Amino acid sequence: MLEAANHSEKLLVSELKKGNEKAFRQLFDLYRQDIYGYSISLLKSKEAAEENVQDVFLKVWLNRENLDVEQSFKSYIFTIARNQAFNVLNKATNEILLKEAVFYESQKTHEYGDYAVREADCKKLQKQAIKQLPPKRRQIFKMSRKKGMSYEEISEELGISINTVRNQMSKALESMRGFFQLHDEII
Repeated sequence: MLEAANHSEKLLVSELKKGNEKAFRQLFDLYRQDIYGYSISLLKSKEAAEENVQDVFLKVWLNRENLDVEQSFKSYIFTIARNQAFNVLNKATNEILLKEAVFYESQKTHEYGDYAVREADCKKLQKQAIKQLPPKRRQIFKMSRKKGMSYEEISEELGISINTVRNQMSKALESMRGFFQLHDEII
């Protein structure tokens, strides 16, 4: 019986090489579920597995004239499926968005979007909090937090004592904390 199935597969592949769409459809129907199961085991995503099945059979159709009738068609398409899946996984490691689509549930993407929006809101709020500081205090805060300067460096550059710098930074942080507490619905 295995020999009969092998002979039937060879006939279908031979017809496929000639461009016979019915032979292609029979091979597709015969192996689509196996390729899907194999793809899902590698990709862990129904959508990616379905796309992989389509890509495998598209590749078969486009390269039908180069098919070897003597070669196992099943082995051939499983090799294509594996290679395509590995390509998807390689891309996934390099592209964050694709990685999330392949490895994580859509919920994770939604949460990431929320996080990005919240982060943008926080940055906007931080800018507003800095803007409301008195000019000299704002300057000291920016030198410390934005430029990464030490209190000593700030005191030397502005010609003021380290204690004044400390004092102004303390007041700036206290003022900003108060500002954030007033706007805590965003945070």
